[in-house]
Amino acid sequence: MHPLDNVIWNALTTRQGEFAESCGQARRFLPEVSPLGAFAEPTQEGYESLAGLLGTGATIGLFLDKPYQPRAGWSLVIGAPMPEMVYERANAPISQSSNAWLRPADGRERLSPHKPDAEIVELGDADSPDMMELTVLTKPGPFNKRTHELGTYLGIRREGKLLAMAGERLKIPGYTEVSAVCTHPEHTGRGYARILMTEIMRRIRGRGETPFLHVREDNVHAIELYHRLGFSRRVLLHFAVLRKDSA
Repeated sequence: MHPLDNVIWNALTTRQGEFAESCGQARRFLPEVSPLGAFAEPTQEGYESLAGLLGTGATIGLFLDKPYQPRAGWSLVIGAPMPEMVYERANAPISQSSNAWLRPADGRERLSPHKPDAEIVELGDADSPDMMELTVLTKPGPFNKRTHELGTYLGIRREGKLLAMAGERLKIPGYTEVSAVCTHPEHTGRGYARILMTEIMRRIRGRGETPFLHVREDNVHAIELYHRLGFSRRVLLHFAVLRKDSA
């Protein structure tokens, strides 16, 4: 098996076990952290264990190897093909454009000398409402009010407004996922996603880990950017949000 096979299960049974709720052969993230969950195997026992973690009408997001097939006790809310991409330039340094941002004496990171009011900032608890607002608007994938606790999240602010962000979500030994890459629709086309992803990737590589990510197959523009940054498709997964029906 590849280390990234059944990655949510692996994350919840290794580096991110502190965020896990368990029942038999299934685990899920604490609901305030993430709506994602997994089972050891997609068997009847796996689904029964998963049901034990949810109340009637509750939903959970899964990464499946095959498209979801109808199953008693569950309803499919939404599903989509989702490539998993891995950074393949293992021996190449992640470079930063010389004018991508400046680091003045006050420690803040300016994007360029031409836009001194735009700053890269590390996001935390106080930024959660703004992060939630941005992800609701741009829909980069599941994001809850404590998702930022899973790793480093960086944002670009101008005049206090959060314009773009990116961060780390799933973590297993040797790998960290780049996630929640999004830009406010009124501020696209300025390279913010590339700048933030490059810095997140640099930090991941600095820990001796390999960056990876997930993206909807129909998000062609994002996939093109990820290829330019050095990511290659490893497998095609299938994202499914399931609702537990009445027992």
